[in-house]
Amino acid sequence: MKVAIDLHIHSGLSPCANEDMTPNNIINMALLKRLDILAITDHNSTLNLESFIEVGKKHGILCIPGVEVTTREEVHLIVLFKGLNDAKQFQKILDMTLPKIKNNVRFFGNQYIYDDEDHVVEEYDILLMNSIELTVEETIKEVQKIGGIVFPAHIDRKSFSILTNLGFISPDIGFRAIEVTTKCNLNDLIKKHPYLKRYNRVTSSDAHRLGEILEREFLIDIKSISIEEVFKFISRM
Repeated sequence: MKVAIDLHIHSGLSPCANEDMTPNNIINMALLKRLDILAITDHNSTLNLESFIEVGKKHGILCIPGVEVTTREEVHLIVLFKGLNDAKQFQKILDMTLPKIKNNVRFFGNQYIYDDEDHVVEEYDILLMNSIELTVEETIKEVQKIGGIVFPAHIDRKSFSILTNLGFISPDIGFRAIEVTTKCNLNDLIKKHPYLKRYNRVTSSDAHRLGEILEREFLIDIKSISIEEVFKFISRM
């Protein structure tokens, strides 16, 4: 079956996202745009996942637990988990490796944690946009211990991408997929880096505003709407 996905969406917990990126607003926008599956991937935090998963269940949208990690090299990685408990386990690693620098709300923006009715229950005060202390390889190892899956985010961008910051993707690092933006010229990218043809491709929005969430434009062929099937798709080579 063909399903529409967007595996890179930020909530109001990410300081660079709009405050209206709440559970009900995002899930309702996903319904309007006829998405079947999405992932909430805030910067270096999983603390908003539970409410999104609950709201998604009410409306028939599969919400995969996720996070966008900024590694020591300032490379963005998308990490997805099989369940909320796995995400909570990884949160302990984030808590230990993220610098304890207070957020400057006036400069970076608010970092809101919501309940399933979009009420702000907490304003997280540690700045989430910093790099954690783990390298790309160290992050991958920690994710794999938990049973999660990881791939480099928006590799076609000039900032916070693995190609820009490291220059290449090592075949030994273990990635099965790469993420590109909707603006990516894939042919040009592959001409420059021919080895990218071996990777499965994921197109995501990296939405920080409601209007940026993908339409029904990136479709994958899976047997059922489940996290296991999405993991299989990403892992195929």
